[in-house]
Amino acid sequence: MRLFNRIRYQLAAENKAAKYLRYAIGEILLVVIGILIALQVNTWNQERIANKEELIILKNIHSEFLENKKSIQQKLEQSDIGFQSSKILMNLVGKQKNEIETYNVDSLLFNSLESGEFKFSENTISDLLQSGRLQLLHNEKLINLLYEWSATKMAYYTSNERVNLKIDNELVPYLQKKYPLKDIDVYGNLKWKNKTLLKTNKLQIFEDIEFENIMDDYLYRIYGSRTRLEELEIIIDAIIKETEND
Repeated sequence: MRLFNRIRYQLAAENKAAKYLRYAIGEILLVVIGILIALQVNTWNQERIANKEELIILKNIHSEFLENKKSIQQKLEQSDIGFQSSKILMNLVGKQKNEIETYNVDSLLFNSLESGEFKFSENTISDLLQSGRLQLLHNEKLINLLYEWSATKMAYYTSNERVNLKIDNELVPYLQKKYPLKDIDVYGNLKWKNKTLLKTNKLQIFEDIEFENIMDDYLYRIYGSRTRLEELEIIIDAIIKETEND
Protein backbone atom coordinates (compact mmCIF):
# COMPACT_ATOMS: atom_id res chain seq x y z
CA MET A 1 0.00 0.00 0.00
CA ARG A 2 2.80 2.37 0.92
CA LEU A 3 4.47 1.60 -2.39
CA PHE A 4 1.35 2.66 -4.34
CA ASN A 5 1.02 5.89 -2.34
CA ARG A 6 4.64 6.73 -2.96
CA ILE A 7 4.13 6.20 -6.70
CA ARG A 8 1.00 8.44 -6.72
CA TYR A 9 2.86 11.27 -4.88
CA GLN A 10 5.79 10.97 -7.27
CA LEU A 11 3.54 11.18 -10.35
CA ALA A 12 1.65 14.17 -8.88
CA ALA A 13 4.93 15.99 -8.20
CA GLU A 14 6.22 15.24 -11.68
CA ASN A 15 2.92 16.46 -13.23
CA LYS A 16 3.12 19.71 -11.22
CA ALA A 17 6.72 20.28 -12.30
CA ALA A 18 5.77 19.66 -15.92
CA LYS A 19 2.93 22.16 -15.71
CA TYR A 20 5.25 24.75 -14.12
CA LEU A 21 7.88 24.16 -16.75
CA ARG A 22 5.31 24.63 -19.52
CA TYR A 23 4.12 27.84 -17.85
CA ALA A 24 7.67 29.16 -17.50
CA ILE A 25 8.44 28.38 -21.11
CA GLY A 26 5.22 30.11 -22.15
CA GLU A 27 6.17 33.21 -20.15
CA ILE A 28 9.61 33.29 -21.76
CA LEU A 29 8.12 32.92 -25.23
CA LEU A 30 5.69 35.78 -24.59
CA VAL A 31 8.55 38.03 -23.43
CA VAL A 32 10.69 37.10 -26.45
CA ILE A 33 7.78 37.66 -28.85
CA GLY A 34 7.06 41.01 -27.18
CA ILE A 35 10.70 42.07 -27.58
CA LEU A 36 10.74 40.96 -31.22
CA ILE A 37 7.52 42.88 -31.95
CA ALA A 38 8.92 45.99 -30.23
CA LEU A 39 12.14 45.72 -32.23
CA GLN A 40 10.17 45.27 -35.45
CA VAL A 41 7.97 48.28 -34.70
CA ASN A 42 11.05 50.35 -33.86
CA THR A 43 12.77 49.23 -37.08
CA TRP A 44 9.66 50.05 -39.08
CA ASN A 45 9.48 53.52 -37.51
CA GLN A 46 13.17 54.16 -38.22
CA GLU A 47 12.74 53.05 -41.84
CA ARG A 48 9.66 55.25 -42.19
CA ILE A 49 11.56 58.26 -40.83
CA ALA A 50 14.58 57.50 -43.04
CA ASN A 51 12.37 57.14 -46.15
CA LYS A 52 10.65 60.42 -45.36
CA GLU A 53 14.02 62.13 -44.90
CA GLU A 54 15.28 60.62 -48.15
CA LEU A 55 12.30 62.05 -50.05
CA ILE A 56 12.99 65.50 -48.60
CA ILE A 57 16.67 65.23 -49.57
CA LEU A 58 15.81 64.15 -53.12
CA LYS A 59 13.37 67.05 -53.46
CA ASN A 60 16.03 69.51 -52.25
CA ILE A 61 18.63 68.05 -54.61
CA HIS A 62 16.21 68.36 -57.52
CA SER A 63 15.41 72.01 -56.75
CA GLU A 64 19.06 72.84 -56.18
CA PHE A 65 20.19 71.40 -59.48
CA LEU A 66 17.39 73.07 -61.40
CA GLU A 67 18.90 76.34 -60.14
CA ASN A 68 22.38 75.13 -61.10
CA LYS A 69 21.06 74.34 -64.58
CA LYS A 70 19.91 77.94 -65.04
CA SER A 71 23.15 79.34 -63.63
CA ILE A 72 25.38 77.16 -65.78
CA GLN A 73 23.46 78.06 -68.93
CA GLN A 74 23.97 81.75 -68.18
CA LYS A 75 27.65 81.14 -67.48
CA LEU A 76 28.05 79.20 -70.74
CA GLU A 77 26.47 82.08 -72.67
CA GLN A 78 28.82 84.54 -71.01
CA SER A 79 31.76 82.22 -71.64
CA ASP A 80 30.83 81.97 -75.32
CA ILE A 81 30.80 85.76 -75.66
CA GLY A 82 34.22 86.03 -74.02
CA PHE A 83 35.66 83.15 -76.02
CA GLN A 84 34.42 84.47 -79.37
CA SER A 85 35.59 88.02 -78.56
CA SER A 86 39.04 86.68 -77.66
CA LYS A 87 39.20 84.70 -80.91
CA ILE A 88 38.37 87.80 -82.93
CA LEU A 89 41.11 89.77 -81.15
CA MET A 90 43.55 86.93 -81.78
CA ASN A 91 42.67 86.82 -85.46
CA LEU A 92 43.21 90.58 -85.81
CA VAL A 93 46.87 90.29 -84.82
CA GLY A 94 49.02 91.21 -87.83
CA LYS A 95 46.05 92.47 -89.89
CA GLN A 96 45.87 95.81 -91.68
CA LYS A 97 44.71 98.92 -89.84
CA ASN A 98 41.63 99.41 -92.02
CA GLU A 99 40.44 95.86 -91.26
CA ILE A 100 41.03 96.20 -87.52
CA GLU A 101 39.10 99.48 -87.43
CA THR A 102 35.95 97.73 -88.63
CA TYR A 103 35.71 96.18 -85.15
CA ASN A 104 34.96 97.78 -81.79
CA VAL A 105 38.17 96.70 -80.09
CA ASP A 106 37.23 98.36 -76.78
CA SER A 107 34.07 96.27 -76.56
CA LEU A 108 35.88 93.09 -77.62
CA LEU A 109 38.47 93.56 -74.89
CA PHE A 110 35.78 94.21 -72.29
CA ASN A 111 33.90 91.01 -73.23
CA SER A 112 37.15 89.08 -73.26
CA LEU A 113 38.13 90.25 -69.77
CA GLU A 114 34.67 89.89 -68.20
CA SER A 115 34.92 86.37 -66.76
CA GLY A 116 32.37 87.04 -64.01
CA GLU A 117 31.89 85.43 -60.61
CA PHE A 118 30.05 82.13 -60.49
CA LYS A 119 29.15 79.83 -57.62
CA PHE A 120 26.99 76.73 -57.65
CA SER A 121 24.09 76.14 -55.29
CA GLU A 122 25.07 73.07 -53.28
CA ASN A 123 23.92 73.41 -49.67
CA THR A 124 22.17 70.02 -49.73
CA ILE A 125 25.13 68.20 -51.29
CA SER A 126 27.66 69.78 -48.92
CA ASP A 127 25.52 68.82 -45.92
CA LEU A 128 25.16 65.22 -47.15
CA LEU A 129 28.88 64.77 -47.75
CA GLN A 130 30.01 66.45 -44.52
CA SER A 131 27.45 64.76 -42.25
CA GLY A 132 27.79 61.28 -43.77
CA ARG A 133 24.04 61.20 -44.48
CA LEU A 134 24.66 60.24 -48.09
CA GLN A 135 23.91 56.66 -46.99
CA LEU A 136 20.25 57.65 -46.70
CA LEU A 137 20.04 57.58 -50.49
CA HIS A 138 19.26 54.21 -52.05
CA ASN A 139 19.86 55.22 -55.67
CA GLU A 140 23.43 54.07 -56.41
CA LYS A 141 23.50 55.86 -59.76
CA LEU A 142 22.55 59.14 -58.08
CA ILE A 143 25.22 58.67 -55.42
CA ASN A 144 27.87 58.11 -58.11
CA LEU A 145 26.64 61.20 -59.99
CA LEU A 146 26.95 63.31 -56.85
CA TYR A 147 30.54 62.17 -56.32
CA GLU A 148 31.26 62.85 -60.01
CA TRP A 149 29.68 66.29 -59.63
CA SER A 150 31.95 67.15 -56.69
CA ALA A 151 35.10 66.06 -58.52
CA THR A 152 34.21 67.81 -61.79
CA LYS A 153 33.14 70.96 -59.93
CA MET A 154 36.57 71.18 -58.29
CA ALA A 155 38.21 70.66 -61.69
CA TYR A 156 36.13 73.55 -63.04
CA TYR A 157 37.07 75.85 -60.17
CA THR A 158 40.74 75.03 -60.80
CA SER A 159 40.40 75.75 -64.54
CA ASN A 160 38.50 78.97 -63.92
CA GLU A 161 41.12 80.11 -61.42
CA ARG A 162 43.78 79.65 -64.12
CA VAL A 163 41.73 81.94 -66.38
CA ASN A 164 41.48 84.61 -63.67
CA LEU A 165 45.18 84.38 -62.92
CA LYS A 166 45.95 84.95 -66.59
CA ILE A 167 43.78 88.07 -66.57
CA ASP A 168 45.18 89.48 -63.32
CA ASN A 169 48.83 88.56 -63.76
CA GLU A 170 49.40 88.98 -67.50
CA LEU A 171 46.60 90.37 -69.64
CA VAL A 172 45.61 93.40 -67.53
CA PRO A 173 49.25 94.32 -66.67
CA TYR A 174 50.08 94.16 -70.38
CA LEU A 175 47.13 96.36 -71.37
CA GLN A 176 47.98 98.86 -68.62
CA LYS A 177 51.16 99.65 -70.53
CA LYS A 178 49.78 99.43 -74.05
CA TYR A 179 46.11 100.31 -74.01
CA PRO A 180 43.79 102.87 -72.28
CA LEU A 181 41.79 100.84 -69.77
CA LYS A 182 39.30 103.68 -69.43
CA ASP A 183 38.14 103.01 -73.00
CA ILE A 184 37.45 99.39 -72.04
CA ASP A 185 35.68 100.36 -68.80
CA VAL A 186 33.20 102.47 -70.76
CA TYR A 187 31.32 99.14 -71.15
CA GLY A 188 31.68 98.11 -67.51
CA ASN A 189 30.31 99.19 -64.15
CA LEU A 190 32.20 102.48 -64.17
CA LYS A 191 30.28 103.56 -67.30
CA TRP A 192 32.61 106.41 -68.25
CA LYS A 193 30.82 108.93 -70.45
CA ASN A 194 34.04 109.81 -72.26
CA LYS A 195 37.03 107.78 -73.36
CA THR A 196 40.61 108.81 -72.60
CA LEU A 197 41.70 112.25 -73.77
CA LEU A 198 45.29 111.10 -74.05
CA LYS A 199 46.84 110.35 -77.41
CA THR A 200 47.53 106.63 -77.63
CA ASN A 201 48.24 104.13 -80.39
CA LYS A 202 45.62 101.58 -79.43
CA LEU A 203 46.30 99.37 -82.42
CA GLN A 204 49.91 98.73 -81.48
CA ILE A 205 48.87 95.61 -79.57
CA PHE A 206 48.01 93.92 -82.87
CA GLU A 207 51.61 94.28 -83.96
CA ASP A 208 53.06 92.76 -80.80
CA ILE A 209 54.01 89.08 -80.48
CA GLU A 210 53.64 89.36 -76.70
CA PHE A 211 49.95 90.18 -77.05
CA GLU A 212 49.47 87.30 -79.49
CA ASN A 213 51.16 84.87 -77.10
CA ILE A 214 49.14 86.08 -74.11
CA MET A 215 45.88 85.75 -76.03
CA ASP A 216 46.81 82.32 -77.35
CA ASP A 217 47.41 80.95 -73.84
CA TYR A 218 44.35 82.82 -72.56
CA LEU A 219 42.14 81.16 -75.16
CA TYR A 220 43.58 77.77 -74.25
CA ARG A 221 42.64 78.32 -70.60
CA ILE A 222 39.15 79.59 -71.45
CA TYR A 223 38.58 76.50 -73.61
CA GLY A 224 39.59 74.22 -70.72
CA SER A 225 37.29 76.02 -68.30
CA ARG A 226 34.40 75.90 -70.75
CA THR A 227 34.92 72.16 -71.31
CA ARG A 228 34.55 71.57 -67.58
CA LEU A 229 31.32 73.60 -67.63
CA GLU A 230 29.92 71.43 -70.41
CA GLU A 231 30.81 68.30 -68.42
CA LEU A 232 29.04 69.75 -65.39
CA GLU A 233 25.94 70.51 -67.44
CA ILE A 234 25.74 66.86 -68.54
CA ILE A 235 26.03 65.72 -64.90
CA ILE A 236 23.38 68.26 -63.82
CA ASP A 237 20.93 66.93 -66.41
CA ALA A 238 21.54 63.37 -65.20
CA ILE A 239 21.00 64.33 -61.53
CA ILE A 240 17.79 66.18 -62.38
CA LYS A 241 16.55 63.09 -64.25
CA GLU A 242 17.35 60.77 -61.33
CA THR A 243 15.47 62.97 -58.83
CA GLU A 244 12.52 64.25 -60.90
CA ASN A 245 10.16 61.32 -60.07
CA ASP A 246 10.78 61.47 -56.34
